[in-house]
Amino acid sequence: MIVKATAGLRVPKEGKPRQYITETDAVDVPATAYYLRAVACGDLVRVAPVTATKTTKAATTGQDKE
Repeated sequence: MIVKATAGLRVPKEGKPRQYITETDAVDVPATAYYLRAVACGDLVRVAPVTATKTTKAATTGQDKE
């Protein structure tokens, strides 16, 4: 699950209390009870994964015509 901290918060990582999840960087974390509770209480928000679309050179330049 990919999460970010709510604006203005820093949430400690599970098992690493001196490393934080911030509002600037999305982090992929396991769906453990620790992170699910943080999402439920609003400290973390889930972020939709970014999917890259692949375009081919032929499709973008029209070179597929024969």
